[in-house]
Amino acid sequence: MPTYAFKGRNRLNELVSGEREAATQDELRALLRREQIVMTQASEKGREIALPKLGRRKKVKAGELAVFTRQFSVMIDAGLPLVQCLDILAEQQQNPFFKDVLRQVRANVEEGSTLFAALEKHPKVFDGLYTHMVEAGETGGVLDLILQRLATLIEKVVKLKRSIISASIYPAAVVLVAIGAIAVILVVVIPQFQQIFLGLLGPGEALPLPTRIVVGLSNFLAGWGGLALLVSLIGAAVGIGYYYKTPRGRWQIDALLLRAPIFGPILRKIAVARFARILSTLMSSGVPILQSLDITAKTAGNVIVEDAILKVRAGVERGENFVDPLKATQVFPHMVAQMVGVGEQTGALDAMLGKIADFYEEEVDSAIADLLAMIEPVLIAFLGITIGSIVISMYLPLFTLIGKLASSTK
Repeated sequence: MPTYAFKGRNRLNELVSGEREAATQDELRALLRREQIVMTQASEKGREIALPKLGRRKKVKAGELAVFTRQFSVMIDAGLPLVQCLDILAEQQQNPFFKDVLRQVRANVEEGSTLFAALEKHPKVFDGLYTHMVEAGETGGVLDLILQRLATLIEKVVKLKRSIISASIYPAAVVLVAIGAIAVILVVVIPQFQQIFLGLLGPGEALPLPTRIVVGLSNFLAGWGGLALLVSLIGAAVGIGYYYKTPRGRWQIDALLLRAPIFGPILRKIAVARFARILSTLMSSGVPILQSLDITAKTAGNVIVEDAILKVRAGVERGENFVDPLKATQVFPHMVAQMVGVGEQTGALDAMLGKIADFYEEEVDSAIADLLAMIEPVLIAFLGITIGSIVISMYLPLFTLIGKLASSTK
């Protein structure tokens, strides 16, 4: 069935647009009429002349999804009909793409579809974790509670990402400033000193070794060497990006990141916190354990952790308890396996996983704070030593010249 892009006016005489599936334009017009929309324009997708829409973002941020889910849960808890909730939330969205998606979801629900099936048609916005939890909520008649848990989960994931990003901003800014300052000194300032030094040197005299090194580096960066270095760095970054998209590349790079001396333990704690939080939320929402492990593996963010979770799933499917295959993976810390074992024996595995997630989220915050406290003096010392060395190397010839003038006056 073809998909049509349409424009029209709703019952409030507001301009609306979106996409719908229909056999013909007449069927589309009738469909929109049931939604109280008067169609003014329609074109079949793939046949219209598509002009790029600058500035239109076809993406929904995690923060937007968290706010939508929280509002949705409150409306459902207040007893509002599902279609009315979706209608109100769609009109409130500032993101045009998200607004169109919610309108399509509302139309599908209005036609008799379940909310789970309607959301599943938009995997770029609602992933497997989201849709399966909604399915569990619809089946158990606790959709408002499930949406509250989903909102809390998304908010915690967003908070974790923000803490990582905020921790990266300061070191990255210092490094960029340091590189910029050093580049300006080497490319702009040093050539001026070089001309002065060449005019002061006598026959057969040479600049001190540190000065020659700095001048040589300056000549390299000011010429084709600087451009070649920049192109090489960009090429290396692009090459690593393409290699990471291959199965072997992703496996090797993810394994290397987990074994990195300083950042590896932090990344492992982040992976454990994410694993425990998502699995706890899914299990407490009534999603079956095997399906919960499948969804958790897909959202792990690291192929090594994903493979470990799938091995745990295979063990559980064979009838083993949860803790033994978890220990066998050697990816998760021993304490996690012990706490999971206690939770499994007491029948409170979901609650224990929630406590593990709380603990490791606090550990991540503490580790990031410690890392920042360690990186700050290291970066400042590096910047001071580097620029100081360049300045001293430039003054060495002047010291030599002053020494010669002093000896000649005696």
